[in-house]
Amino acid sequence: MSPDSMTPGSVRSAAALNEQIRALWIRAGGSLSAQERAEYELLVVEWAEAIRGEVIEAA
Repeated sequence: MSPDSMTPGSVRSAAALNEQIRALWIRAGGSLSAQERAEYELLVVEWAEAIRGEVIEAA
């Protein structure tokens, strides 16, 4: 998935995003290209937002 195809404010779970991050690292063989790094950074930001949302819901 390219960073451009990601929907801002999407409502994916932290677990789903974590799986995407893991899959990205596996596909990349542990070394990210510039494009993969951009995708990774977007996924991590979205994952952090999802974690915050899940913590707030739990409280």
